[in-house]
Amino acid sequence: MENTKKKPLNQFLKFSGIAMQMGIIIGAGAYGGVCLDKYLEKDFPLFTLLFSLFAVFSALYYVIKEVIHLSDDS
Repeated sequence: MENTKKKPLNQFLKFSGIAMQMGIIIGAGAYGGVCLDKYLEKDFPLFTLLFSLFAVFSALYYVIKEVIHLSDDS
C-alpha cells in the first residue's frame, strides 16, 4: 500500500525535473543569443532568435526522449 503512494510522487518529481531542465535549456539558448548579438553589435536580434528557436526544439526533443524513457520503465 505504501508503494502506491510513492509512485505518483516519484513520477511528479521526475516530470518536475524535466520541466526545470527544459527551462534551463531554453534560458541558456536565449541568453547565449543575446550575448552574441551584443558582442557582434547587431541591430536585429538574429542570434537571439536562432538560438532561442534551437533551444526550444532541443528542449522538446529532450522532453520527448525522457517521456519515452520513463514510459518504458513503467
